[in-house]
Amino acid sequence: MDASTLVLGALGLLLLGLGGDVLVRGAVGIAVSLKVSPLFTGLVLVGFGTSTPELVTSLDAVLRGSPGIAVGNVIGSNLANILLILGLTAVILPIPANPVSFRRDARMLALATAAVVVFALTGTFSRLFGGILVMLLLGYLYHTYRTEQVRPDASAELHALEGSLLVRKPARPAWLSLFLAIVGLAAILVGADMLVTSSIRIAQHLGISDTVIGLTVVALGTSLPELATAIAAAIKSETDIALGNVIGSNLFNLLGILGVTALAHPITIPRGVAVYDVWILAAATALLLFFAFSNARIGRWEGLIFLVVYVGYLGLLAVRSMGTF
Repeated sequence: MDASTLVLGALGLLLLGLGGDVLVRGAVGIAVSLKVSPLFTGLVLVGFGTSTPELVTSLDAVLRGSPGIAVGNVIGSNLANILLILGLTAVILPIPANPVSFRRDARMLALATAAVVVFALTGTFSRLFGGILVMLLLGYLYHTYRTEQVRPDASAELHALEGSLLVRKPARPAWLSLFLAIVGLAAILVGADMLVTSSIRIAQHLGISDTVIGLTVVALGTSLPELATAIAAAIKSETDIALGNVIGSNLFNLLGILGVTALAHPITIPRGVAVYDVWILAAATALLLFFAFSNARIGRWEGLIFLVVYVGYLGLLAVRSMGTF
C-alpha cells in the first residue's frame, strides 16, 4: 500500500468533515433568509445536513459493489455517535436529558433500530425494505412537525434550539449561504469518492473485509459533523442539544440513509453485520435510552462507560479482522 492511498483517504475525511459543516451552515443560512421556522430548521435541515456525508458515502459504496462499506458506514456511524461522541461530551460536561423532550424521538429511534435489526436478519436490504424505511422517516417528520406547530412542547423547543445554534448573527447574505451550501455539497461528493476508493484499497491490501473499514475509518470520518455539533453545544453549555442531535442523526442514518441507499440498489448484508454489529447497535441504543430516561442525565460515569464499550467494540473488530471468528 503506497502513501498516496493514505493521503487520498485523509483528504477524503477532511473534505467530508468540512463539507458537512459548511453544507449545514449554508442550509441554515438559506432557511433564515427564507424565514423558515427554527423548528423546521432544527428538525429537518440540521438532521439531513449532518447525515449527508453518510448518505453520499453509502450510495457511492453500494453503487461500486462494496455493500460492507455502505452498511458498515451507517452502523458504525451510529455506534460512534452514541459511544464516542456522547461519551466524550458527557465526560467533558454531563448531558441533561429531559424525558419529555426526547420521548417521541427516542421511541422512533427504538422502532427504527428494531426494524433495521429485523431487515438485516433477512440477509438483504431490498428496495421494499428501503421504501418502508423512507416512508417511516417521512411520516415521522410530518407528524412531528405538525404536532409541534399546533402544540409546541419541550421537544419543539429543543428542535428549535438545535436550529438556532447554527444561526449566524448578523445573518449572512442569501447568496453567500447558497454558495456555502453548494461548496459543502461538492466537497462531500468529492470526499466520499476519495474515501471509498481509499477504503477499498486499504481493505484489499490488509486482507480484511471492507465491512470492518466501513465500521471504523469510514464511520468515524462521516461522523465528523455530529462531533462538531457536539463540541459547539458543549462550549455553549447546551449539551442537551448534543443528545438531541445524536438521536436525530441516528434516526436519519437508519431510516433515511439505509432507506435511500437500498432504494437505489439492494444491499447484501455481510454476515458479520447480521450476527454481531446490528445487535451491538441495538444494545448501545438501549443503553443510551436507559441512561437518559432513568437518571434524566448522562453523567461522566455514563460517558466513561460509553467510551469503554466503544474501545471494547474496536477490539472485537480487530479480532474479527484476523479471522478468529
